[in-house]
Amino acid sequence: MHMKLILSITGALILALTVGTSTGRYLVRGAWAEGHILAGRRSIAALVADSATPPSVRAKLELVQQARAFAVDSVHLRAGKSFTTYTQLHSDTLVLVLSAAYPDRLEELTWWFPIVGRVPYKGFFDFPLAEKTAKDMAADGYDVYLRPSAAFSTLGWFNDPLLSTTLNADSLDLANTVFHELTHATYWAPGQVVFNESFANFVGARAAAWFFRSRGDSASAAQTDARWADEKLLALFWQRLYTAMDSAFRAHPEDRDSRLAARAEIYGWARAELVDSLGPRITTINRTWLARVPLDNAALIARRFYLTDLDLFDQAWAREGEDVPRTVQHIIAAAKSNKPDPYAGLRAWVDSTRR
Repeated sequence: MHMKLILSITGALILALTVGTSTGRYLVRGAWAEGHILAGRRSIAALVADSATPPSVRAKLELVQQARAFAVDSVHLRAGKSFTTYTQLHSDTLVLVLSAAYPDRLEELTWWFPIVGRVPYKGFFDFPLAEKTAKDMAADGYDVYLRPSAAFSTLGWFNDPLLSTTLNADSLDLANTVFHELTHATYWAPGQVVFNESFANFVGARAAAWFFRSRGDSASAAQTDARWADEKLLALFWQRLYTAMDSAFRAHPEDRDSRLAARAEIYGWARAELVDSLGPRITTINRTWLARVPLDNAALIARRFYLTDLDLFDQAWAREGEDVPRTVQHIIAAAKSNKPDPYAGLRAWVDSTRR
C-alpha cells in the first residue's frame, strides 16, 4: 500500500498557505522533504552502468527500468521522467501515514490539500510529529492508525525518483509499485481516494503479471496473480466487516454504549475470521500478520481505501479480453463520465457491456 502525497510547491501557493496556517506549515515541511529527495537523485542508467553498484542493487534497478518501459510502451501509462533516477534515503521508512476515525461510527477524519482536495489520511516526514499527532488524537478519543509507507507519488508534478525504501521490496512488489505509481501519474480523480487507490492496485497487479509473462517468467507472473487473489479475498473480508459494523452502529443511533459494545463483539468475530477462516485460504500472506493486524475503525476504513470493489475492475478487465491497456483506458473514461462517483461510472460501463 502506498501513500499518495501531493506536494504542489509553487512559490505563490506556499507563500499563501504558510501565513499562520497549520496546512501551510505542513506543506513547507513536505516541500523541504521533497526537495531533499529530489536533490539526492542519481541517474538509474548511470548506476546500472557503474561497476561499483552491487549486483543485487543493479538487478533491481534494471527491473525498474524494464517495468517503466513496459508501463509506457505496452500499458500506455504516463511516466514523464519518473523512475529514471534513484535516491538513497537515510532511513528504512520514507513517511508515516496517519488515519483517524470516530470509535462509535464509520466516519473518518479528513484533511484538505491543494490539487487533490480532501483526503482521509495525512503523511508525515517528521516522525516525532506524526507520533505526537497520533497520540494526541487517541487521547481525544479517536481511533488512530499510524503506519509506514515506502513510496509516494506527486502525481506527475515532479519526476518521482525510485527510493531506497521502495528498492527494499522483492521484484514482484517492485514491479507492482512502478505500475501503481504511474497509474496515479496518469489519472487521479480529485477527492476520490478510494477509487484512485483501488484502481491503481488493480493496474499494479494485472500489469505486473502481464509484464512478467512477457519476459517468459511464468513463476513470477503466477505468484503475482496469487498475491492479487489474496488481496481480493481480503477485500471481501473488509467489505463484510465494514457492512456488519455499519449495520450495528445504525441499529443503535441514540445509544453510544450499545454501539461500542457491538463494535467489541464484531471485532472479536473479525479476528477469529481472519485467523481461522481466511488464514488457511490465503497463500501469500503470513498468518501471524492476520493475528496482529490492527482492528479498529481507523484501520478498517484505511484498508478499504485500497481494497474497494476490486472485482469490479477485474470484471472490466475480463470484458476487455484481459487486455490491460484497453481496460485502463475504458476505466479512466468511465470514471471521467461520472466525476462525483467514478465507481458509478465504471459500473454503468461494465453493465452496458453485458447487454
